[in-house]
Amino acid sequence: MATSSQDGQELVPLLDKDGVRLTVEDTLATVTLTNPEKRNAQSPALWRALAEAGRLVPGSVRVVVLRGEGKSFSAGLDRQMFTPEGIEGEPSFIDLARSGDAELDAAIAQFQEGFTWWRRSDVVSIAAVQGHAIGAGFQLALACDLRVVADDVQFAMRETSLGLVPDLTGTHPLVGLVGYARALEICATGRFVTAEEAVNTGLANLAVPLDQLDGAVQDLAAALLSAPRDAVIETKALLRGAQDRTYDEQRGAERAAQTRRLRDLAGAGD
Repeated sequence: MATSSQDGQELVPLLDKDGVRLTVEDTLATVTLTNPEKRNAQSPALWRALAEAGRLVPGSVRVVVLRGEGKSFSAGLDRQMFTPEGIEGEPSFIDLARSGDAELDAAIAQFQEGFTWWRRSDVVSIAAVQGHAIGAGFQLALACDLRVVADDVQFAMRETSLGLVPDLTGTHPLVGLVGYARALEICATGRFVTAEEAVNTGLANLAVPLDQLDGAVQDLAAALLSAPRDAVIETKALLRGAQDRTYDEQRGAERAAQTRRLRDLAGAGD
């Protein structure tokens, strides 16, 4: 299915399968969850498609937008995965539970691959989130660098209510954004987090009315694209590594990064 660019030109997807569509327009890529009838419920096939989308994003892309069609960004796991028969062609959770430790670990690691590439150093990723973002949907939004939310958004981490834990890479960014105590409370209770709380706690960068969500994301993407690419890459690496460095180590990292930028700029002027 072709989509239209901002100037009305037709964009042919690089990927369009299993509930995931990838389109690229110059330096901007858009990954869309395309199963609104099921509120973009997630499955192993969708996770594999997300991982494939990451591999297909061209090196020229600087910003990746993640969005979901319909009323919900993603309402979480497809509940068929919890039934004995599971999803056709996929192992059910019962099948996975009966596998050996190494096999089960490998299966979960493969599931996680669709969630890991959004924070890679050469792109900035933005999740445009409306309606429900529950469980795996919440974790997918957390996989991105930035989150712009509609005022109707409802985040929730429901894994613990199912006797599970969040295992799709969401725990690390959640603690980094809102702190350990609040992250524990959100995950252990499974309660909803509204747009106002998301912005106030740092979980979301911006909340806007639903009909302004696409425009707000486009404006943010344009602002990110207006800065020199290498400066954004170096700055992202500095900020990502800051929590793992001491103050003096961070000072050193800043000096090294600035040295690279100055030498690059001086060389560009020769």
